Amino acid sequence: MMHNPPHPGEVLRTLCLEPLNLTVTAAARSLGVSRKTLSSILNGHAGISPEMAVRLSIAFDTSAESWLNQQLQYDLWHAEKNRRRLRVTKLTAA
Repeated sequence: MMHNPPHPGEVLRTLCLEPLNLTVTAAARSLGVSRKTLSSILNGHAGISPEMAVRLSIAFDTSAESWLNQQLQYDLWHAEKNRRRLRVTKLTAA
């Protein structure tokens, strides 16, 4: 598991939008989503949904799986940080 993976929105901004000098408005228009939706992802307030992963894969010639995997790694890393706080008991056969 990756150590403190970046939010996929950060990757999207750094590796896709910035190199193409795309504004949030232009990128949102191209993706067919609202500026607010894209801004929420870029600022780490929303995650990459399967539909958004497909949109990104079409727009940037990437795979939807790569976007979903980034989101999964990010979410899992944050969930694992809270592992000790979870009140779960191991189940065993009776």
